[in-house]
Amino acid sequence: MSLNTTHLNQSLTHFDHHSSFWLFGYGSLIWKAGFPYLECRPAHIRGWIRRFWQGSHDHRGTPESPGRVATLIPEAQAICHGMAYRITPETLAPLDVREKNGYLREVTTLHFDDGGSAEGLTYIATRDNAAFLGPAPLENIARQIALARGPSGPNPDYLLNLADALRRLGHRDEHVFALERMLTSLLKEQAPPTDP
Repeated sequence: MSLNTTHLNQSLTHFDHHSSFWLFGYGSLIWKAGFPYLECRPAHIRGWIRRFWQGSHDHRGTPESPGRVATLIPEAQAICHGMAYRITPETLAPLDVREKNGYLREVTTLHFDDGGSAEGLTYIATRDNAAFLGPAPLENIARQIALARGPSGPNPDYLLNLADALRRLGHRDEHVFALERMLTSLLKEQAPPTDP
């Protein structure tokens, strides 16, 4: 699959004739929507886990030094918490550009934390996309994140903001929090010494 998935996503028309529908965000979309929405609600999806296995060549890294960002990996019985946004079809065009580095729209069922469910969309970077980096020891992932920087800013900001957003939602994600602990330690090691 090409690194740029914009045209593939724009050929998917599942919600084109709806006046509005739900979008599930599980990474930067939780804490940095950056698009207009009609309402937002904490939500989760089932059968997926969040992992920092996707390369970021365009936002949190560069082609020469990619960062790592979240994608979803299928896992039976798993629950992934995030934020649901009710959006209009026009919002998808800029989102397709934002998520162009290997992510594809996926239809899923969203379960709202305060009750009820709805069919909606999420963006997933699957194993067959050209930017997929896959699993690695957590320390290696944390080191890659610590060093990466791209047009949207330092890669550490992505991870630290995500961990903070999940805490504010009242949810734990052991993968994210373990990476946060390792990254925080690495950043302390890298910080220049201060004068006594």
